[in-house]
Amino acid sequence: MIESKLPKVKTTIFATMSALAQQHRAINLGQGFPDFHCDPKLIEEVNRAMLANCNQYPPMPGIEPLRSAIAKKTYTLYGANYDVDHEITITAGATQAIMTSILTVVRPGDEVIVIEPAYDSYIPSIELAGGIPVLFSMSLHEGQFSIDWDLLSKQINKKTRLIIVNSPHNPTGVTLEKSDYEQLANLLRGTNILLISDEVYEHMVFDGKAHYSVASHPELAQRSFIISSFGKTYHVTGWKVGYVLAPKALTKEFRKIHQFNVFTVNTPMQYGLAAYMNDERKYTELSDFYQEKRDFFRNGLSESRFKLLPVQGTYFQCVDYSAISNESELEFASWLTSDIGVAAIPVSAFYQEQKQNHLIRFCFAKQKTTLERALERLIKI
Repeated sequence: MIESKLPKVKTTIFATMSALAQQHRAINLGQGFPDFHCDPKLIEEVNRAMLANCNQYPPMPGIEPLRSAIAKKTYTLYGANYDVDHEITITAGATQAIMTSILTVVRPGDEVIVIEPAYDSYIPSIELAGGIPVLFSMSLHEGQFSIDWDLLSKQINKKTRLIIVNSPHNPTGVTLEKSDYEQLANLLRGTNILLISDEVYEHMVFDGKAHYSVASHPELAQRSFIISSFGKTYHVTGWKVGYVLAPKALTKEFRKIHQFNVFTVNTPMQYGLAAYMNDERKYTELSDFYQEKRDFFRNGLSESRFKLLPVQGTYFQCVDYSAISNESELEFASWLTSDIGVAAIPVSAFYQEQKQNHLIRFCFAKQKTTLERALERLIKI
């Protein structure tokens, strides 16, 4: 027998609900992945790279053409210059990027502020590094989540090493504005506290708004690991390819961990992505693509007894089911899957203490026919 390093960790809620959906042949609006194909042109670019024998180890930081394409995109969208050789690293997905960033800077006894509800990989990564998660809940007022920065400031002390922010935010769909980052910069000014900015949904911001990246804020960028995901952007979540932007000193330390964590990332996928990124429309038009799905799904749910929370970004819709049931979120999500045939994720799963707000999360990154079938069932409840 061994003593577990993560004694509190069980099978993730995403795996649990997907298994339940499969068992009951339910429509899976739980786990966040598309049920439609990626662009065949992207497959062609990867296949071309394979046939060109781009199948051996690439450089540890990632191939130069892909890092250059990321640098160009980051400058075009956010006006930020990142050095191709020393400030951009290709990773095996965003989750690896998050864990490696945490392992790079967090030491035993360091405190890391995690803003809940939060993606489930943050806290185990902190604990594996010997850090102490400090949990801070977003405010929820009349169905709107927000961060009270004055309250958050009270969590900061001499032990605080890192703060993790996520925008657009999973699961709530909230996006942080420039004013949020100004308040955060005020809190961190004069400290050695670092920042991880999880921006994997950066290209899914709705209603004519633009994503505000930490890369656009020079003061914060100098203390930040900024993380994004090609899987989310190009509908290829199973490829597990992402990247990290960070200033030279942080990148140097990040790569020390990265090289012994995964060393490097799938070679033909990198070449395929680099070629595909030459067409900027593939990511600049993504917000319109997902807004159409969001609006279709919300319009359908407006005929149901669910109360819709606002969605400013991501491909997730949170709903309040308190007009339907008083069950816990897990109980309701399980019933919805087994009896109604639509799988969702309880928002309480994004809290360590399983906070109950009568909220569940749907994923609308699905074909229109999938959403139509789900809506037919949901509006009958």
